[in-house]
Amino acid sequence: MLRPWKLEFEIDKKLDKAVYLQIADTIIADIRSGRLKPGDTLPGSRNLATMLKINRNTVVEAYQVLMNEEWVISKERKGIFVSDQLPVLHENRTERLSDALDHPVITHGAIVNFDDGHPDSKIAPVTELARAYRQIFGIKAKWQMMGYGDEHGDIEFRKMISQMLNHQRGMQINEQEISITRGSQMAMFLTAQSLLTSGDFVIVEDPGYQPAWQAFEYSGAQLLPVSVDEEGINVQTIEKLLSLHKNIKAIYITPHRQYPTMVTLSLSRRLRLIELANQHNITIIEDDYDNEFHFGYRPILPLSSFPELNHYVYVGTLSKVVAPALRIGYLATKNQDLLQKIGSLRKIIDVHGDVIMEQAVLQLIKEGAVKKHIRKATVHYKHKRDFVYSLLNKYMKDIAHFTLPEGGLAFWIVPKITLDWDKATALLLEKNIKIIHPKQYSRNHVNGFRLSYGSVSEEQLEQSIQIIAEVFKQIS
Repeated sequence: MLRPWKLEFEIDKKLDKAVYLQIADTIIADIRSGRLKPGDTLPGSRNLATMLKINRNTVVEAYQVLMNEEWVISKERKGIFVSDQLPVLHENRTERLSDALDHPVITHGAIVNFDDGHPDSKIAPVTELARAYRQIFGIKAKWQMMGYGDEHGDIEFRKMISQMLNHQRGMQINEQEISITRGSQMAMFLTAQSLLTSGDFVIVEDPGYQPAWQAFEYSGAQLLPVSVDEEGINVQTIEKLLSLHKNIKAIYITPHRQYPTMVTLSLSRRLRLIELANQHNITIIEDDYDNEFHFGYRPILPLSSFPELNHYVYVGTLSKVVAPALRIGYLATKNQDLLQKIGSLRKIIDVHGDVIMEQAVLQLIKEGAVKKHIRKATVHYKHKRDFVYSLLNKYMKDIAHFTLPEGGLAFWIVPKITLDWDKATALLLEKNIKIIHPKQYSRNHVNGFRLSYGSVSEEQLEQSIQIIAEVFKQIS
């Protein structure tokens, strides 16, 4: 079989990036550039391993990443092929488009709270953080940090965030394009106030994250909810809205693990969404709220990592990584006018952030404590996820739909019949189980709830899931 693709890359084993990811990212770049076209055949894993002088398992891992991210498909007994359904964004294509138009109550009355996905505070590196904070405060605060700092945050901390985004999330960003905030909600509020005005429209996922919606509405903007299915936000609906409304200013999405349903936005929809945003001069506000805890090969890269995307604001947080109470979030954007407005507004609200805490977290990152914690936490949460999945199969398989998430700290549970959620949440609360009412995810009717497991013990999980199943059966 002819293989027209000529290998033009070398493996650099000195890089921190794993070899299989180097291979995967190189092939993705060739697909995106057009060197590899839909239907093209990739070398077999043995042949590629021989050519690159590496272990075959490394190539198998690279191909698995490419299949997970939908760049390639495997055809039994034929090989690995570039997906023939990719709307690949080449520059000429983008230009053309821009021209076109009864159970016991749990544990002695203690409430088991299924929040929206908080981490387990018992495994947070609180001792290390406190040590670093005291050390930084003692060394630098007296002579260097008692004055006002930069409204966008400590420059060295921003540089570290930019390196993390570039290395781990495929972005091309620098420290001058980042602003540190007190949590991701502040980042959302600053963005909304600086980008939106009265009369603007913002497209949002439905169900979705209502605190972000409130930030947009506070700026005077109106929401345009768009439904979510197993591939993420419905892009066809977005196209229709764009033809009806001329003042759509932004699209707010959680594409990695959609909140609250945990689905991943498919590659074809990602690429089409980028095309539409460019064509209509719209800013994509990307909320990547729990990127770090991923149990597969790697997290799906953000839309903000695509160089074709003209306008974006990328929002992240360190609260789930270091400690739940740590209020450090950030936003990244290449729009300097927008960033200047955000900085000016930040000065009015808060003057500047917690420089000492930023330095303390920076020290933990440099020491490797954060990386070590993420590895430990990922193993911990993967075990809990698998445990919850076994419980759901044991108690809820016949009454609800659910899937095994590739990461994050929650499951999305959809009962097989429509429930009276007022009654369900009230009955569960009587049994000391608190779940988030589905009305918190949407202003329309949603027949599902988010079962978060990060901060709940295994004993509480088993008791609670059994009770939830019994309550659902009782009111069905």
